[in-house]
This record gives sequence, C-alpha cells and structure tokens, in this order.
Amino acid sequence: MTQGRERKADIIVVGGGAAGMMAAGQAAGQGARVVLLEKMKRTGLKIGISGKGRCNLTNVADLENFLSHFGKNGRFLRQAFHRFFAPELIGFFEGLGLPLITERGGRVFPESGRALDVVKVLRSWLDRQDVRMIKAAPVTELLIRERKIAGVACGQRRFMANTIILATGGASYPATGSSGDGYRLARQAGHAIVPIRPALVPLETETGLVRELNGLHLRNIGVRLRINGKTAATLFGELKFYDHGLTGPVILTLSLAAVDGLRAGNRVEILLDLKPALDQKQLDARLCRDLERRCHENMESVLRGLLPRQLVQVCLRGTGIQSNQQAGQLPRKARKRLGQWLKRWTIPITGHRGLDEAIVTAGGVRLAEIDPRTMQSRLCTGLYIAGELLDLAGDTGGYNLQAAFSTGWLAGQSARSLYKGNPPKGCGKNISDAPKTS
Repeated sequence: MTQGRERKADIIVVGGGAAGMMAAGQAAGQGARVVLLEKMKRTGLKIGISGKGRCNLTNVADLENFLSHFGKNGRFLRQAFHRFFAPELIGFFEGLGLPLITERGGRVFPESGRALDVVKVLRSWLDRQDVRMIKAAPVTELLIRERKIAGVACGQRRFMANTIILATGGASYPATGSSGDGYRLARQAGHAIVPIRPALVPLETETGLVRELNGLHLRNIGVRLRINGKTAATLFGELKFYDHGLTGPVILTLSLAAVDGLRAGNRVEILLDLKPALDQKQLDARLCRDLERRCHENMESVLRGLLPRQLVQVCLRGTGIQSNQQAGQLPRKARKRLGQWLKRWTIPITGHRGLDEAIVTAGGVRLAEIDPRTMQSRLCTGLYIAGELLDLAGDTGGYNLQAAFSTGWLAGQSARSLYKGNPPKGCGKNISDAPKTS
C-alpha cells in the first residue's frame, strides 16, 4: 500500500460479511494484495447473529435438492456450487480447527453452538492470509473509467485497484451494516436492481388473535399458503404465534410468496391442518368416537383432548359451537364444521414485518448481468458481485450462507485469476487455500 490519501491494491473487497471474507481470503491466499473495506467497526456482524446465534453454515442436501430451495433462480448457483459446495465448506471450516455437527434436516452448525466462533476463525484466517482489513470505512463511490473499474472512494480517501469485489450484503438486519449500500454502488456500474423486499420474515395477522395465542407453538402440522383463493404452496412442519402474528420455519419459508402476494394487493391466507395424519373421513370417525365416549361432557372439555388449551376458545368461536354444549347432543352439522375447521383453519394475513426483521433480502442485482462462472459483471470490467446483493433468496436451513460463501469463493478465485491473466481454476476436493490451525 502507498502512503497518503490514495492507496493501491491488487484487489479491493467491499464488505466484511460471509461472501466478502471468503472472497478476500481466497484472493489473498494466491498472492494478491487484498484490501477489505468494512463500513462497521467489526467484520462478520451478521454471521455472529445468524441461526439465532448458532450459525447454520450449510446443509448436506444433494445439489439438485439444494438448488430447488432457491426457486427458479437456483440454477444460477450451479457453477459456483460445482466449484465450492457443502462438502468443501465443511472441510474448509474443519481445516481451520472449527468442529461442525449435522442436525435434523441436514443443517450444519459449529459444534460449540456459537456463531461467534465462525467469525473468530474467519478473522484469524484473513490475518494469516495477509488481508489488509480497514474497518469503519464505508465506500461512497465506485471509481469507473470507460466501463472499467479503477478503484473506490471512502469519503475523501481513495483506494485504487483494477479489480473490485462488491459483497456488501442485502438490506436485512441493517444494524449489522447490510443497509442496502451495495445496490446504489451496483447501479452506479450500470446494473439493474430487481425490487428488494423482505424474505424469511414473520407474517402479521389480526391483533386479537395474536393477543390470545401469543407464544403458542404448533408442531407437525400442515400449512398451506393461499393467494386469492388459490393454493400457492403447501408445507409440513412447525410455526409459532408471536407478538405480531406468525413465525417459525414453515412460515419463514412461505413468507416471500406471501410478501409478493400482499404487495400485489391480493388476499393472502394461511390454512392450518391441525390433524394432518387423518383425512377428512378418518377425522370424522375419530370425532364420532370421542363424542360418544365422552357424551356427558361439554364440548370445551372434549376439545381440550384434541387441541392445545389456548386454541379451544378460538375453535369454539370459529365453529359456532357453545362451550357448554353437551358432546352427546352435538348436531351432525356442527360436528362436520368442527372437522372442517381442524383440517382447514383459515388465518387471514394482514401484513409482514420489514427488512429489519428479515433473515435475508429478496431481489437485488439482476442475475443475467453477472457471469455465473466467475461472478464478474457483464457490464463493468473488473467488477465482481457476490453474496446477498444478488437476486437470490433461499429457504431457511443453511442455504443462504452456503450461497454467500460459494459465490464469495468463486469471486475471490476468479478475481485473482483475472489479475494474473489466468482462467479461474475449479476447486474439486482441494481446499488447501484454507490453512489448518495447530
């Protein structure tokens, strides 16, 4: 680096999150002089809070299954995943001395259960790779000459390089630094931005229901998203009622379609199947047996054997059944209404939480403008874009962090290869660029 207000490097990485740290380390490991510019006072802030503080690094699903969790845009990741996928990422972190474990659903976490351990080993790795990390250095402008990268400006300071990797993150959890700055910088280079919106985000419903059911956790249920009366998606799993509405793994997975539906002005509903192991006929037979066996009890008492306590009054209101109705005298039509409610309890969705509560940002840099083989911009020579800035949003379960690490890895490898004038190399099983700790 030269002294003064203008400094030079081979490669500048903008953003110290998952994609940026991986890109910087990979490029520096091959001999490039790399400067990493991070707007916050620390790198890896979003990693440190991911997975509820445990950091779900990746998932052991096979490639085709993995790609399906990104919807139609998943095919863009095929090249990056062929070069650096879950097995390589697991080997990378274990090579850095971080033991990992695989849990239910194929989710991979650090064995310690601490996301900050992931941040710690990445920072140590960057130090050993001789990455120059400059913190509290927000990039205000890309320096571009005739559609070629020349450097970046951080206020009055200039950092000059012919290769820039833009990895500033999306706009979710802005307190961690990912406040959307990268979209402005990408636009400066001529890139179109697919409208951004929150993904993996809680959904809102009417206030009275939330107050009554706050804290209720439902497991092993069927959940259907319906938009304007048509089924958009159906999943099985768990959800939770909280202060503003619905959250939990199934709701987060369905949330992007719900957000898009709401923003289009459509009617959005969640339908819950509280007895998914039984079809409608089997459930009716079950109800007949219960009502006959407990014929002298009232319906409120009978429903306590079918539902969580918090749901009993909601069910009675939803079916029009009186709580003191004697079970043995329940009319057939009322029994049928009860069975239908248990299989298709409909909850109107009134809104969604914002980007400050979203796990990831949907939308971003249009994928057609990025070469998936290298992560290089097709519009501006020397510019690479990786991570959540891209128009990619995966399901919960480790998919998004893997995409960030993979696109960062590919950008770092490709940027260094461009600087040296060589084609980018594939990874295969070799991750020797990740030094092992003693």
